[in-house]
Amino acid sequence: MATDRLLMCRPRFYGVAYVINPWMEGNVGRTDADVAMQQWERLTAELARRAALDYVEPVDGLPDMPFAANAGLVHDHTFVPARFRFPQRQPESRHFTSWFRDRGYRVVSLPSGGTFEGEGDALFQPGAPLVWGGYGVRTSLQAHRDLADILDVEVIPLRLVDERFYHLDTCFCPLPGGRIVYYPDAFDHDSLETIRARVPAERRCEVDATDALNFACNAVVAGGAFITNFSSPALRERLARWEFEVIVCPLTQFILAGGAAKCLVLHLTHPGAQRPAATPRAVSGVRERLVEVQGDLLDTGLMNTFLDCITEGGGSFEIETFQAGLRHDQASLARVRVVAPSPERLEAILTRLVQMGARVAEEDRDARLEAVTQPGVAPRDFYSTTIYPTEVRVRGEWVRVTGQRMDAVVVIDGPPEAPRASCRLLRALVVGDRVVSGIEGVRIHPTHVPVAGETFGFMTADTSSERRVELAVDRIAWEMRRLRDRAGKIVVVGGPVVIHTGGGPHLARLVRHGYVQALLAGNGLAAHDIEQALFGTSLGVDLKRGINVRGGHRNHLYAINLMRESGGIRQAVERGILREGVLYECVANRVAFVLAGSIRDDGPLPETIMDLLAAQEAYARAIEGADMILMLSSMLHAIGVGNMTPAGVRLIYVDISPAVVTKLADRGSVESTGIVTDVGLFLNLLDARLGALE
Repeated sequence: MATDRLLMCRPRFYGVAYVINPWMEGNVGRTDADVAMQQWERLTAELARRAALDYVEPVDGLPDMPFAANAGLVHDHTFVPARFRFPQRQPESRHFTSWFRDRGYRVVSLPSGGTFEGEGDALFQPGAPLVWGGYGVRTSLQAHRDLADILDVEVIPLRLVDERFYHLDTCFCPLPGGRIVYYPDAFDHDSLETIRARVPAERRCEVDATDALNFACNAVVAGGAFITNFSSPALRERLARWEFEVIVCPLTQFILAGGAAKCLVLHLTHPGAQRPAATPRAVSGVRERLVEVQGDLLDTGLMNTFLDCITEGGGSFEIETFQAGLRHDQASLARVRVVAPSPERLEAILTRLVQMGARVAEEDRDARLEAVTQPGVAPRDFYSTTIYPTEVRVRGEWVRVTGQRMDAVVVIDGPPEAPRASCRLLRALVVGDRVVSGIEGVRIHPTHVPVAGETFGFMTADTSSERRVELAVDRIAWEMRRLRDRAGKIVVVGGPVVIHTGGGPHLARLVRHGYVQALLAGNGLAAHDIEQALFGTSLGVDLKRGINVRGGHRNHLYAINLMRESGGIRQAVERGILREGVLYECVANRVAFVLAGSIRDDGPLPETIMDLLAAQEAYARAIEGADMILMLSSMLHAIGVGNMTPAGVRLIYVDISPAVVTKLADRGSVESTGIVTDVGLFLNLLDARLGALE
């Protein structure tokens, strides 16, 4: 007997009549009503074999009503109706609510004012009192906090960052047995970390863009079947190993409006989703705080920047008060409630807002001070300074910070009656120093406010390469394969540009597959590789989306501090703190690495050799017996290595600057090759070619 019960709505009035998502662009009036009905009936027939079906009557003038998944969320005979973002769909709610009320369901509306688009953004994990909650495009974080309270289930918020995947069910499908199918690029870095922490690798199936853009994840799971619009051979094979039958029902007419199988179905039952009576009630991790910001919010574009900072940090907001200055010499005032999916992400967002001049409005506390317990290592939650004048509140008094500089910590010393505050570098910290931690009791006085569209960040200039390098890469890949097969030695000299240009994952794979026997670099490559592994950024740039993450310029400091706290990179790998990246692969595969310091290094990382003479000696030892040296966008390190490399060693220079390549090639070796191209592109091509040779 079928245990699943589903609700659907016949597409009698279906069509694309407006544009509220990217899929609808250019498709207004293009649907074929007869074909749409045939596709819907084919889907309905497959579902009827595996589940009990109920139907709600369609309503003329509501063309999206067949996408019943968005009507709300049902659990244990309780219906929580949707609160649609767009007015075109808002009338649907009363019709679905009437259907549930007429059948004796308890109808509970969300108490907050946030948007909620039903099961499109709230997916039960089959057999568990757990809901995966999508937010960031249609549904608000407040809705997921309310759902946890109303339904007594755990809700795990996941932030969507691609407008094409505007609902969670377009890119994420939970399966029985604690398994999931999902498209990683639809989520931000923190959400991916949450998914990977909650679901073991053997129970996760990551699909590629082909599956995702054909709505493979938008599937209905019922009666042991995975019913979808599309499935690649790889996805079919994975689901078959999990003993799911894959049923493909083409739904191309509905994809014109941005939906497929799951969008057309609302689950009325969720077996096994009840929380055991003895367990405590579910508590949402969503947190909120009220902040104030005052100044030329409109003229300078600060208000937009302020709100963008919240959303880019993974949060959402409600503007409770906005008082615009009536004259050009009057400041505007805004009170904004900031909502974040976890206490940690709320703290990170508030830190960025405080650095922009905002103030946490609900309290006026002294700065929180934590003592240094390890030389050169700050408390984990240390406040990272900016270039702007800063004050901290100590014993009820605001104290101006001296020695103001960026990327430092604030240390409080002096007698209790006359405390002093000063900036200090991480490496200068000594045991017992009292360091300002968190954002309470800190206020900034920005001397410059970014105008609309202007952001602070590193690596903001675009570069491109037009020269084809495939032939050179083919030759190099062939040589590297021969060297590996005869146990030769390949040394890589790399600069931080390797990470900035997205080459890190490719270099990591070369290390993993035995194509690198030694890595020579500076503190920068290692720091940004570790930053990318931990936070998904390199010098504050989200490498997946190619945009600056507001406040992300601090991430490299957090990465360095965490390695220093662990005792080093190797110890961080052994403790499971560092789980991916170039340096992780070096440790995991016992590949030697040498990090030579420079005058500009932050931290530095514990393994970084700051004695230049000692670093030169370590470099020289590392290249002994080398057959090939790849020099990747690191002029100074490459010149140093070139000067200590004997003749007969194959040298490959790769840099976007022809002048650098020429300078390196001028050392006169007939075994050298210079390639003028983007190093990220080079590593991408090299990785692909070596993969093809495997």
